Amino acid sequence: MSATNNPIMHSRNAVYGSEAKCFVTLDDRRYNFLHLTDFEGIFAINSQQVRILGKIGFGNKAAGGSGTWTATAHFNQSIFRRVADHYQKTGEMPYFEIQVTNADRTSTVGSQTIVFHDCLITGNLTLAKFSAGDQLLDENISGTFESWDMPQAFNELEGL
Repeated sequence: MSATNNPIMHSRNAVYGSEAKCFVTLDDRRYNFLHLTDFEGIFAINSQQVRILGKIGFGNKAAGGSGTWTATAHFNQSIFRRVADHYQKTGEMPYFEIQVTNADRTSTVGSQTIVFHDCLITGNLTLAKFSAGDQLLDENISGTFESWDMPQAFNELEGL
C-alpha cells in the first residue's frame, strides 16, 4: 500500500486532557473532584510462566491483576484528609469509587468513562504544607482499586 493510501489519525482526534471530568463517591456522597490536575489509573496484569513439555521456551498465562491510581491536586480540599483522620481514630479505612470521563468536543472519538471500584488511599498523604513566595500549593495522592468498569468506550478511529 502506498503512503498516500495509508490511513492516518487526524490531529483533531487526540483527546485534550483538560476537558476530563472526575467524580469520587464516598459514603453515598458524590464529589466533583475538579481540583485534580492530573490522574492516572493503571491495571497491571500479572502473568505466570507455563512450562510446556517438548518446548524449550516457556509460555505465559494471565494470572490475576492489580489496580493502582495516582493523582495530583491543588492543595485546597480536605476530603481525603478527613478519610485519613477517620482511619487514625477508628481503624476503619473507608472505600470509595472514582469515575473518570475523557471527552473532547472537537474529537470524533467521543467519550470514554472508567469507574474504579473499592478504592483506597495508600502511601503518603499530605496533612499540611506551605511555601512562602509565589508557589501554588499542590499535593500527590495515590491508591489502589479492586475492580473497574468501562460503561462508555471511545469510538474507533477511522482506518483502524
